[in-house]
Amino acid sequence: MDKVNVLGVDFDNKSFQQFQNEFIGKINAHQSTLVVTANPEIVMATNENPEFMKILKYDADYITADGIGIVKAAKYLGNPIIERVTGYDLFTWLISFANERNLRVYLIGAEPSVIEATKAKIIQEYSDIQLVGARDGYFKEDLELVAYQIERTEPDLVFAALGSPKQEQLLALLRKNLLPALMMGVGGSFDVFSGKVKRAPQSWQKLHLEWLYRLLKNPSRFKRMLVLPKFVQKIYQSKKEQKVL
Repeated sequence: MDKVNVLGVDFDNKSFQQFQNEFIGKINAHQSTLVVTANPEIVMATNENPEFMKILKYDADYITADGIGIVKAAKYLGNPIIERVTGYDLFTWLISFANERNLRVYLIGAEPSVIEATKAKIIQEYSDIQLVGARDGYFKEDLELVAYQIERTEPDLVFAALGSPKQEQLLALLRKNLLPALMMGVGGSFDVFSGKVKRAPQSWQKLHLEWLYRLLKNPSRFKRMLVLPKFVQKIYQSKKEQKVL
């Protein structure tokens, strides 16, 4: 299946390689493209926020399964997703691609120290990127003005690390204005990319336990994790409704 629905969110059922190929085509064609990387937290947020759900339904061009919970839920509901495709993996690949093609990149989000560290790393290690903007997420301007400021830099790629739904709200404005760029919300990717936060070791990643690693390293995330039991409960309920039908 090209699309797999999980609690109202239509995920693109593609491999990492397929996403890469399609994104290259979109970038080469200068086609306005919004990518959402959605995990169980985002799915639950859209179920509670109709405006957020509208962005995913009507503005997003691609929605990837960023979270093993989404992959397992899809399988349980009878429509398996090929594989988990994380926002961080897409981000780092796109940065490398931008470096190869000398593309124009705009970064927005995270703490001032993190965005500065991210900027410094790109300048040092990806020197062929044209970094046309890098600002932290603590701006006071409204999103419409920020979107206009981004548009003026004429980027090929826009990465927003503002947290959901704010990052998707900003990028949806750019998408509606048909900014000829590929745009993606990347959550905490700048923190990992800059080195402020260490990503889970490969052994944890292979076991799909990155979420547990992050929780152990940062116990303050516990409150956020409370949404996961609610997600599981809704998936079970959805399965029961399928059987009734």
